[in-house]
Amino acid sequence: MNKIRIGILFGGRSGEHEVSLMSSKSVLSVLDPQKYEITEIGITHAGEWWSGENTRQKFQQNSFDGLYRVLLLPEPGKSVLYKHLEEKLEALTELDVIFPILHGTFGEDGTLQGFFEMADIAYVGAGVLGSSVGMDKALFKDVMRSNDIPVADWIVISRKEAEKNIDALIRTAEELGPYPFFIKPANLGSSVGISKCKNHSDLLEGIMQACRFDRRILIERGVENAREIEISVLGNESPRVSLPGEIKPSDEFYSYNAKYIDDRSELIIPAPLSKEIITEIQEMAIRAYQAIDSAGMARVDFLLNRNTNQIYLNEVNTIPGFTKISMYPKLWEASGMSYRELIDELVNLAFERKAERNRSERKYST
Repeated sequence: MNKIRIGILFGGRSGEHEVSLMSSKSVLSVLDPQKYEITEIGITHAGEWWSGENTRQKFQQNSFDGLYRVLLLPEPGKSVLYKHLEEKLEALTELDVIFPILHGTFGEDGTLQGFFEMADIAYVGAGVLGSSVGMDKALFKDVMRSNDIPVADWIVISRKEAEKNIDALIRTAEELGPYPFFIKPANLGSSVGISKCKNHSDLLEGIMQACRFDRRILIERGVENAREIEISVLGNESPRVSLPGEIKPSDEFYSYNAKYIDDRSELIIPAPLSKEIITEIQEMAIRAYQAIDSAGMARVDFLLNRNTNQIYLNEVNTIPGFTKISMYPKLWEASGMSYRELIDELVNLAFERKAERNRSERKYST
């Protein structure tokens, strides 16, 4: 059998660049070289595409020695990755499928997925719509509310508004209810730029912090005495769900530091929940997944009020963290699917989604 020619895409123009490098390291470590012909492709902070031997390792070292610039043309036909040599292009390899392990902007937000659609190549994960809606926290909440899925109260502000009259915005935010509030860039993940605000001065500082990373900012009312519950979803039109897991963060919330720097956060798998709450969370996860037309994979995050057991859906991550200790693969492992089996299944789902796209006619005649 011919090997599957797979491009592993990592890095990217995002505040989550370094997280992507960690995730891609784990994926590359389990790909079966007897099954896959692997091409590593790194995208710099500036948006340049590089490839060559040990690309990911060299990106980790911030060195491009021995690497070469590459590009993929957004044209249907043979999906050829080209080597860019001075003023000419040289075909490097054809690709059957791309696994984008890029978190955040220009990777998880639909922009790259649109490029893959134009190139007519199979790729792992959600399409343009699912990626963009899942990425934008404000729009996502609108979609959830329209589907009667409970979410925490919120308002959206713009960076321009914050620069023009920050005091008025703070007054509006405080009308949501009592502190604490969470301030979030609308289009980032991995808790980059997120602040928990307990008072007026925290709120001011949190808005300024979030404005560094996005032009739209979400101000969200905190859920009282919340437990953080996560669940993994896998599939296209007929998705299935894993067991739920619970996070006990080392910080006051599951911050970037708690996720990736210190090792004191605790992941409890499976989460100690009643059968009724597990069923409700699993059903809600599938409803949210289908509501945004997601595909391939997603990690769905919930907040559970300890006092009332009220469930709030927090967000859907269409390219979740993929290190071997990340919640997404660990939940599937606890549900009976190994890390390597999970990668193989995601590749199969990418081909399935591509085959379904190919059924659509591109010409019309009366």
